Amino acid sequence: MGRGLIGRVSVGCGGCPPSALATTSAILADGGVARLSPEVDDHTGRRGAMAQRIQGTEDLYGGYMRGWQHMQDTARELFGTYGFDMIETPAIEQVDTFVHGIGESTDVVRKEMFRVFSGALMERLIGAGGEGGLKAKQRMALRPEGTAGVVRAAVEDKLVSQGAAPVKLWYAEAMFRGERPQRGRLRQFHQVGIEWMGAPDPAADAECVIVLMEYFRRLGFDPARLRLRINSMGDATCRPAYREKVRDFIIAHAHELCADCRERADANPLRAFDCKVDHDREIMAHAPLVTDHLCDTCAAHYAQVKCYLDEAGVAYVEDPTLVRGLDYYTRTVFEVDALDSGVGAIGGGGRYDDLVELEGGRPTPGIGFAVGFERISLALAACGGSLETKPPVCIYVACAAPEQRDAVFSTSLALRRAGVRTEADYQGRSLKSQFKQADRLGARLCVVLGADEVASGTATLRDMQTHEQVRLPLAELVATVSQRIS
Repeated sequence: MGRGLIGRVSVGCGGCPPSALATTSAILADGGVARLSPEVDDHTGRRGAMAQRIQGTEDLYGGYMRGWQHMQDTARELFGTYGFDMIETPAIEQVDTFVHGIGESTDVVRKEMFRVFSGALMERLIGAGGEGGLKAKQRMALRPEGTAGVVRAAVEDKLVSQGAAPVKLWYAEAMFRGERPQRGRLRQFHQVGIEWMGAPDPAADAECVIVLMEYFRRLGFDPARLRLRINSMGDATCRPAYREKVRDFIIAHAHELCADCRERADANPLRAFDCKVDHDREIMAHAPLVTDHLCDTCAAHYAQVKCYLDEAGVAYVEDPTLVRGLDYYTRTVFEVDALDSGVGAIGGGGRYDDLVELEGGRPTPGIGFAVGFERISLALAACGGSLETKPPVCIYVACAAPEQRDAVFSTSLALRRAGVRTEADYQGRSLKSQFKQADRLGARLCVVLGADEVASGTATLRDMQTHEQVRLPLAELVATVSQRIS
């Protein structure tokens, strides 16, 4: 962030009042986007403290970045076979985009969603003591999850026309939540997900689950060490009566439950099943179960989903207490746990047949899932695996003396144009130091250009593992190198 941008954007978390939001040039880590240490003083030239990333965020580079790229490459290949095309939506959306579907009573909206304001607007809000007078387009937030933004795009860009073929989309994006940083939970994290709109058939539910489990397999998981849990949450026909039964149960056991669960009795009683307090979970295990209160249509849909999964040979466990943390889910929901990893759920999803209408479109069924890069990385590491792929093969072009610098430039250019990852010296190192640098870079081959080679139109090709080397015509170098590294 340059000096000219400092103070332009301020960010707060969830529903905190404007007075609690950062308005200074150093936007606070526990409620904002960036944390800056003092910069170099323009007059004295003295350097201040080093800039630091915010707690709960990570820098992706090297093998870790290759792991994230591998997740995307695997998704692109697998999801493409099922007809999914990639989409990217803005990281900033109107608050209502998330409130419509995620639900105003959820922890994501109430406590974790980062709110975004311009610096000028922030000053207005502080002066007014609230944001009541803001227009919808001025109330912005960083996306805490992917589905709502994709559905908004599908509605706004008319991707799902009435009577047209379903739209299938997938994404790989950063998400933002103001959670307390801990293992597997970050303030900026990355997810891969799919969204399938326009398909009410239970076969779509089953295929989403099948794609998810195959995705995990291709990423390196042993299917035997994964547990797929499924449930049906009913729909607008049968869920209201069931919600009342759960509400009555919570009220009857209010003295045994935590304050959050008691509050959920009126706001969203089903969320009590997802309480993180062990004692509360034990109590809620005796609450009425949704599968005992499904209407005939939802029960038939759920039964057919299970039939398709059985036919596909996908193992699952029925969990009637499974509720996803976002309000837009209807009917089928599912979640996958990595057993003995200490991570818990590494992905999940479900059906959201009312969300498109909530975002301003025509009634359109939808289903999808999302998986987290950071959690998958941790889970794979716990079982001895890794998302990281090998570094790409590198070739180093060494310069024996400054007089051969032009030849090194031309040779490097020719190799790169042929698609060969090529490195060279740009610091005037000695030939011995260049060999050491080639080793550090993991170069498989080293092309040496000295006075003799340039004069004779040749190059010395050195194998960095065996140290064997051969002289060959410069005109044959690109073809020879390409063949050796293929």
